[in-house]
Amino acid sequence: MRPPPIGHGESVTEHAVDAPCVDEPQYEPDPRRWRILGVSLVIGFMALLDVSIVNVAIPSMQEGLHTSAGTIQWVVSGYALAFGLTLVAGGRLGDAYGRRRLMLIGLACFIVSSAAVGFAPNAALVVLARLAQGASAGLLTPQNSGLIQQLFRGAERGRAFGVFGLTVSVSSAVGPVLGGLIIAVAGEDDGWRWLFLVNVPIGLVAMVAVMAMVPRRTPRTEPADNRIDVPGALLLGATVLCLLYPVVRVEGGARLPLLLLAGVPVFGWAFVAWERRTARRGHPPLLDLRLLRSLPGYVNGLAVGALYFTGFTGVLLVTSLYLQDGLGSTPLEAGLLLMPFALGSAVSAPLAGRVVSDLGRRLTVGALTTMILGVVLVALLVPGHDPVWPWLAPTLLLAGLGAGAVVSPNMTLTLSEVPPRMGGAAGGALQTGQRIGASIGAAVLVTTYQLSGFRAALLTGAALVSLALLMAIRSLRQARTS
Repeated sequence: MRPPPIGHGESVTEHAVDAPCVDEPQYEPDPRRWRILGVSLVIGFMALLDVSIVNVAIPSMQEGLHTSAGTIQWVVSGYALAFGLTLVAGGRLGDAYGRRRLMLIGLACFIVSSAAVGFAPNAALVVLARLAQGASAGLLTPQNSGLIQQLFRGAERGRAFGVFGLTVSVSSAVGPVLGGLIIAVAGEDDGWRWLFLVNVPIGLVAMVAVMAMVPRRTPRTEPADNRIDVPGALLLGATVLCLLYPVVRVEGGARLPLLLLAGVPVFGWAFVAWERRTARRGHPPLLDLRLLRSLPGYVNGLAVGALYFTGFTGVLLVTSLYLQDGLGSTPLEAGLLLMPFALGSAVSAPLAGRVVSDLGRRLTVGALTTMILGVVLVALLVPGHDPVWPWLAPTLLLAGLGAGAVVSPNMTLTLSEVPPRMGGAAGGALQTGQRIGASIGAAVLVTTYQLSGFRAALLTGAALVSLALLMAIRSLRQARTS
């Protein structure tokens, strides 16, 4: 059953929370679907948390491993790079062979690689293990959106994505707090190792929960072609690598890798051409570009998500750097000062998931406007005040309220008409855009902070989020005129 149109003048084509697909089996709600989602989101939280939790540990890791800042930077950047490279392929594998199987494989790899980071005797092994850990997270994360596509329909899907959006927002904001707390308890010398070792018991419990609760793949009445488009995966991986590798190297001061950016249009064109050829031959492509092109909501949502994360990620990182480097706060103090942002996101994300079916893109436009206002107020009011918390707390809370209402509605609207059989790959592509945006935004805002200061960096972040707002407004206008 299709839900009613999202809002006055907005078409069901753009905003239907679910669209039927003739080759999909009849939907029957699983009575355990919310518990299954809970297990999935614990795993997703763990994978996303490891993106930000390491930021506060860089000084102690550098001292404990007796290595350079450039090498330690790879502990952060290498994870993000491997994460972004494997998201789409991980989603497609889940589509073809089942979410449960990919979650178990990804969890096993994540547990082993986390233990390898925690026990690594030198910096080289830490970096290699972090690369493996990031690749494992890339297998795990797209199963979240795939399971939501599979298990939920109608307004329930919006609420499920609301909880997922809460997970994404809170994991980014809470990471520095948890990291600072663990280091404070375990000690400066080896406390950073426990940031990774804590994943082992949590991961083992999660594996048991997945085996007990996540359903096996439903057999199809007709044989399905589950071949994986390996050339397509390699071409897409090369495109992402040529884009992300220069970004993460620029953060360490390297300029020569920027030449790899020339490979982005080359490999990108080759990927599109190969995917079209694969589809014409009747084989399953990595991403069905013909289908996704026919869904304007998907293309617009992809742009909104990538541009939003370009500004959002850098804002939190630069604020953390300002609090520690500029004001002398400890990692734990800096994390606690960022908590209002997490609290705002925690309030607005589930609420946004409940009303997205009624408000559609109007919700995204309002949320982005609120976040931009909050970030601009932080930039204008916080510098020059001591103490900063009376000014920082309310402005970050306002920014968090806006941010929490961006991620989940955008995912709901972007994936609304993508059939469940493509939910993993389409969700993986959406999250790849977010990872690319996050990496580029972090590099741009940190560079701006180093050259021009905190205020200029935050205003740059607000300008980047404004680009996402323009895309959301464009999507809203398209919906009203269609």
